[in-house]
Amino acid sequence: MSKVLIGIDKSKSFRVYLTVTTDMVETARKIHMTTPLATAGMGRVLTAAGIMGVMLKNKEDKLTLIIKGDGPAKQILATADGDGNVKGYIANPDVDLPLTKEGKLDVGGSIGIGDLTVIKDLGLKEPYMGTIALVNGEIAEDLTAYFFISEQQNTSVALGVKIERDYKVGAAGGMIIQMLPGAEEGSVDALEEMIGKMPPLTTLIDGVSKRCAGKSEDGIVLELMNEIFGEMPEEYKVEPLESREIRWNCDCSEKRLEKALMSIGKTDLTEILEEDGEAELQCQFCLKKYHFDKPHLERILEEMS
Repeated sequence: MSKVLIGIDKSKSFRVYLTVTTDMVETARKIHMTTPLATAGMGRVLTAAGIMGVMLKNKEDKLTLIIKGDGPAKQILATADGDGNVKGYIANPDVDLPLTKEGKLDVGGSIGIGDLTVIKDLGLKEPYMGTIALVNGEIAEDLTAYFFISEQQNTSVALGVKIERDYKVGAAGGMIIQMLPGAEEGSVDALEEMIGKMPPLTTLIDGVSKRCAGKSEDGIVLELMNEIFGEMPEEYKVEPLESREIRWNCDCSEKRLEKALMSIGKTDLTEILEEDGEAELQCQFCLKKYHFDKPHLERILEEMS
């Protein structure tokens, strides 16, 4: 379980969403057995989707974030809802590339040239969908551009995943800052100065997590927020508003996979029944397998009729 701390500055010029997702990303790494590079890319997308899910108005609202490029990672997809449930996967969990010149994991190189798509299902007749060309495939910069182009929202996005020598997730988290209507000009200058001086987010998360070992999730994220915004001018100090939970949770079920079998059509399902006599489907998010024997497939065909 992770906590997203939502705060607003004293002048009500900007809103902040801040989270530590180390445990959630480590859970995803264990499930998908990802390389460090794949963990870094998938972890950033999961974290971003989790924060964006918290931004939704209703618990039932759902969001899908898709990063698709011509690089060896192929695609990273994550879904989240307004109740804090997050799940996702990377198409190529074994992706591996040399480190960049700066000695960092080359997430951008693994994604390549492509698109970022956000789909929001808000319970209306048609879901909202926005797509932009990727800026660099590093995820945070791509989302910053998405918010500006597709949602006309001045936003700063920071995402990070630190991988330890044993390939486990040492630190992961994200921060989204959004300007509010009527924002004071001075707030923009103060934020730009703060962001320019800010160490990597994972460095801050790692330090605060070790220093606050034994504290609650809320306490750790609050300490992180204070550290990031501590030197802002008094009028732009950030005050916490509320804390929301986000967690890895795959809601797959046999019923859902039955619908997937129905979606291939009666002809193809009949062919599977006659040639194989059974079917096995695997959830792409949690990798759980579902076996459908001959009587089960026959029942599904009857329902389709």
